[in-house]
Parts: sequence; C-alpha cells; structure tokens
Amino acid sequence: MGNALALLIIVALLVGLVSAAIRIYNRLVFLNNNVDKAFANIDVSLKQRAEEIPNLIAIVKEYMAYEDSMLEKLTKLRTQFLAAPTVDEKVTVCNEITQSLRSIFAVSENYPVLKANDSFISLQNRVSGLEDNIADRREYYNESVTLYNTGIQEFPVLLFAGVLRFSKRHLLQIPDTEKAFGGIKF
Repeated sequence: MGNALALLIIVALLVGLVSAAIRIYNRLVFLNNNVDKAFANIDVSLKQRAEEIPNLIAIVKEYMAYEDSMLEKLTKLRTQFLAAPTVDEKVTVCNEITQSLRSIFAVSENYPVLKANDSFISLQNRVSGLEDNIADRREYYNESVTLYNTGIQEFPVLLFAGVLRFSKRHLLQIPDTEKAFGGIKF
C-alpha cells in the first residue's frame, strides 16, 4: 500500500509539473502571437505609407532639386522596409522613415509654391492620416511587446523562455522630434 501511495504521489507531481510546463508554453505562444498580430496590423499602414513615398518624392523633387540626399535616403529606406525579413528590422527602418518624412514636411515649409501644390497637399494629408493610423497601431504594438517582454522575464517562465528561444522584442520608438514641444506659434 505504501508503494502505491508513493507511486500515486510521484505521478501526481509529474502530471502537475507537465501541466505547469504546458501552461507556461501556451502563455509564451499567446504573447508571441499577440505581438505578431499587432505588428501585422501596423504593417498594413506602414506598407501604405511606403507606397506613398515615390509619389511624395516625385512631387517634392520638382521643387527641391538640392535636397536630393534627403530624397535618396527616403527611397533607400522604403526599399529597406519592403525587403526587411524580420519585424525588428522593419521596426528600425520604420523609425527612420518617420524621421525622414518629418524632415521633408519641415523643409517644405521653405517652399511656398510646393505647399500650395494641390498634389502635394493631398499627398501630405494622406500621409498624415496614415501617420495617425500608425500612431494608434504603434501604441497597441508597443503594449503587446511590453506584455511579451515582461512575460518572458517573469519567474519561472524565464527558465523556459530561454530554452524555447523566446527572446526580447523591440518597441517602435517615438522620435525625439515628436516628443519636443516647440510652443504655440501665432
């Protein structure tokens, strides 16, 4: 009877450990998939923005011949974004594109004829709308990444996360230019 009880206790412990391991693994998979889903949602808007870049460059090039280096950089970033194989690489390029677009719109302030061009205004409004959409989706993505990163760092999950190759994910960064407040100008 004593052997049967010991065997029953061992089996119960093994079932408990296996059950806990399965719950931990399923939680990691859920968190990882949630980050992937969040980026897939933002990726749609990022691709739309990337598709608008050639149109923006064509219009701006007519007015800003000497700003070629900025336009070349933006073209290169668009190509890098479309070719990026991983989410982390897309996130890095996305952050650079955001900064470059802000530079182009800031430089356009020096070209009144460009600012008055209907095609430029329409395109600028389209890109601005996409930027708003991206900002909303970026917030959800960063929240998902934060939950994931926290989840893989909690004990005892961190013991399994490393073995199962769940690694830290990167946030979409907010450029310093977006954080700065230049004051209200009248």
